Amino acid sequence: MQLNDITSAATVPTPTTSTQSTSGSSASSSQAAASTTNNTLNESDFLQMLVTELQNQDPTNPLQSTDLAAQLAQFSSVSELQTLNQSVQSSTSANLVMTQSISNTMAATLIGKQVQVNSPNIGYDGSTQPTLGFNLTGAAADVQVKILNSNGGTVRTIDLGAKSSGDGSVVWDGKDDTGASVPAGNYTFSVTATDAQGNPVTSSSYLLGTVQGVKFDSNGPSLLVNGSEVPFSDVQEIFGN
Repeated sequence: MQLNDITSAATVPTPTTSTQSTSGSSASSSQAAASTTNNTLNESDFLQMLVTELQNQDPTNPLQSTDLAAQLAQFSSVSELQTLNQSVQSSTSANLVMTQSISNTMAATLIGKQVQVNSPNIGYDGSTQPTLGFNLTGAAADVQVKILNSNGGTVRTIDLGAKSSGDGSVVWDGKDDTGASVPAGNYTFSVTATDAQGNPVTSSSYLLGTVQGVKFDSNGPSLLVNGSEVPFSDVQEIFGN
């Protein structure tokens, strides 16, 4: 007799009569609820079913030792896998907490330092002149830096002329094309470059500034650089004071 036979034999048939007492209905409901919620086997359940199987086996066809060993091995394997899964989940959670703690500590040490951030965002405070950086993959005959407002409109176009390949930067004085000072707010900048034949030169932009503060949340630490909030992961370079 196998385990599934015992399980089937142990199933209590549902009464078909419609005249039952209130206490009988409550007991049946409680048993059904318990059967629904307790739908997994633990070590004690398995051993009890195994003993029952041995007690009710056919004397003329007893359970073979190989079958018994296979059942024990199967249950042991499942139990070990469950334990391993719990250990892996605990280890992963611990690693995440440790990584988060290290990132928070490193971010806090950057306050007051100069950094290069992979971001085109400018948090202009109305007085501090931001340094806008860029990198060219090749020599350019003409390089232009455009500052855009929060609506995407061009506020200022700075023509830098010819530039060699590599890193370059320009300081924005906080004024528009007419020479008027712009209000504090959120701006972005873009860099376009062309060579002597008018072909585009690939460029990337980044922000250079001082870390003024650190913000911590569930997504990781963020740095406040010249008024702009940027993820800690966007820091490309840290400069000594």
